Amino acid sequence: MSFPYNSSEYDGFGQELEQKTAYCERVVKERIPEPEELEGSDACASVVVDAMHYSVMAGGKRLRPLFLYETCRMYGGRTELAEPFMAALEMIHNYSLVHDDLPAMDNDEYRRGRKTTWVAYGEGMAVLAGDALLNYAYETGLKAFDLCEDGEERTRVINALRILARNAGIYGMVGGQCADLEAENRPQETDARTLDYIHKHKTACMIESGFVIGAVLAGAPQEDVDKLGRIAENIGIAFQIKDDILDVIGDSEELGKPVGSDEEEGKVTYVTMYGLEKAAEDVRDLSEEALSLFDSLSVQNGFLRELIVKLISRTK
Repeated sequence: MSFPYNSSEYDGFGQELEQKTAYCERVVKERIPEPEELEGSDACASVVVDAMHYSVMAGGKRLRPLFLYETCRMYGGRTELAEPFMAALEMIHNYSLVHDDLPAMDNDEYRRGRKTTWVAYGEGMAVLAGDALLNYAYETGLKAFDLCEDGEERTRVINALRILARNAGIYGMVGGQCADLEAENRPQETDARTLDYIHKHKTACMIESGFVIGAVLAGAPQEDVDKLGRIAENIGIAFQIKDDILDVIGDSEELGKPVGSDEEEGKVTYVTMYGLEKAAEDVRDLSEEALSLFDSLSVQNGFLRELIVKLISRTK
């Protein structure tokens, strides 16, 4: 199967993407507390709240909440029920970035074109900001119960919360980050199996949360939910491989962060293990398989399909 990397088959895609990204931005922003909102003794937490806001509102593609929104919508779900999960998922994603940038982890000083949270607020406050985002994410997700109209929706929310928590924890992103940190400490012991585990858990699990939670909240058929999980895994692995490629051939200004850091640090990546040519080939194969599965779903979403295509040819 082949597909167009520079597709323009979906009319008005660029404008629709801009509008929907802005919508996701509003959903997240409305649910992130502002320091000035804290009253009385709670004002003592104003610095960490400011750091939370700084981290989450630094920009980004808002892909995970966008995936969640689109899959919920394509199966006829209520977007009001999806919104708390959209915000929660983006908070968890950003908490992971805050901690990932710390000197004890990747020691990155810039992200999205500006100073990382630990550089702006100090290491200790960055740790707290990440902790606060993770905890507030669950608090935000739980608010979906207040929006449920019946027992069926409550059951869907429970299942969605289980997916959110598992994919963020030791069986998901944290497990992947653990393996990644161990691989950095012992690069000579990092094999293909370990690298695959890191990609599936550190990156793909959070993308899976977007695709699967949206479908679960909408009551999608289990067969489609399972397929969406596989689609998300392929996209997540391809997305991470693309990141490794861009670290070698990307543009620092466009990416908003330095390139070549992986090589300088002696980090094992898909590119260092397999080379640029095979990495690009595997991105294509994973993407084609994801699109083939997508086309076999019981319902279709032209915008979401086009978004998947665009992600593969991204340069930042």
